[in-house]
Amino acid sequence: MFTFRDATLQDVALIRSLADGVWQETYASILSPQQIEYMFDMMYSHENLTIQMRDKHHHFLIISHNDTPCAYISIEPLGEGRYNFQKIYARREVHGIGVGRYMIERGVEWVLRAEVASQRYGDIVVELFVNRANPAVNFYRHMGFEIVNTRDHDIGNGFFMNDYIMELHIKS
Repeated sequence: MFTFRDATLQDVALIRSLADGVWQETYASILSPQQIEYMFDMMYSHENLTIQMRDKHHHFLIISHNDTPCAYISIEPLGEGRYNFQKIYARREVHGIGVGRYMIERGVEWVLRAEVASQRYGDIVVELFVNRANPAVNFYRHMGFEIVNTRDHDIGNGFFMNDYIMELHIKS
């Protein structure tokens, strides 16, 4: 059984630990070890996670399976009914038992609550960026996301994120 809770700044170490447990297995066949290390340090340093949560207003949900944290999703409000699912990761041991669907559904519920709280009612767009070689592209399609574009985003140090931009349109 899955449960979730809102993350706080006190969860930065937990999020980093969860990420450390999934990044190698997620990207080992897609990215070089050097790029994985560079991106992980850039995105998951204690300081950067704190900035994401406190200053950039990214909202993290911690997902647990049988009371053990196993996954997380990060949602960035972009304004005007647009949100970005920044990070959607789960430990391999919970793959195949519905954790991905659970994360997307809880993320969409959070987005809908945020829209109601802001008293904005209308079409909502949730976007995400996924590496073009990541098999998760098929999962996101299954969940209703559509590929709308590609991007080759220079992240520094000679590395690029070569992604599909995918969108999910929600009627509120």
